[in-house]
Amino acid sequence: MIRVENLHKSFGGVPAVDGLGFTAKDGEITGLIGHNGAGKTTTFRILAGLMHPDAGTARIDDCDVAAGRVAAQRRLGILPDVRGLYPRLTAREHIRYYGGLHGLEGAALEERIGELITRLGMEEFADRRAKGYSRGQELKVALARALVHAPRNLILDEPTNGLDVTSSRAVHALIREMRDEGAAIVISSHIMSEVESLCDQLVIMADGRAALTGTAEELRARTGHGSLEDIFVGIAAGLEAAE
Repeated sequence: MIRVENLHKSFGGVPAVDGLGFTAKDGEITGLIGHNGAGKTTTFRILAGLMHPDAGTARIDDCDVAAGRVAAQRRLGILPDVRGLYPRLTAREHIRYYGGLHGLEGAALEERIGELITRLGMEEFADRRAKGYSRGQELKVALARALVHAPRNLILDEPTNGLDVTSSRAVHALIREMRDEGAAIVISSHIMSEVESLCDQLVIMADGRAALTGTAEELRARTGHGSLEDIFVGIAAGLEAAE
């Protein structure tokens, strides 16, 4: 379970996250969406243990991220929007390196690496250096790194960015499979059709807060809009009008 309670973080007196709260339950996919600047990236950095909140708590299962960063990171897999590959390492070496950071080694690690390479369709480039990878290949390596330690909690930022339709479907199937196995998954995506097809619940952020939460059907009923895109645009328009 991933839980955020009354989270606050400001930069130079400007709030990036302003009292945010939500819970991503085990066995569910939670969509955290919002316009650029809504506070999603800051929230993800706090959950990852890369940044301390000014107030409030972020928990991975029973671990307070601020108080037990390493223990929380052991329970969390993260796919960042910026993939950050090392150009001189192969895909296999990337996965092995991250597995080692999580305490995996030996035959068990090599077996896990092989499983992920097969599962994500990386055989063709697994032993080629990352320099020159396509965006889709970079994403697959970054996703494999996030999954190498078989975490029960996942944060996936733009999980199909750069993938073709066939690869996107494969990633969607993998995300649903992990959800069905009991993982708590948070995804952020600007593709509203992806969000609607994958997510069990939605948290729409605006000005660092949760502006709307609920299932897609609940949000449509509450706003009177027929699509998530209309809801999203409506919130953005409301923010512009307030300014």
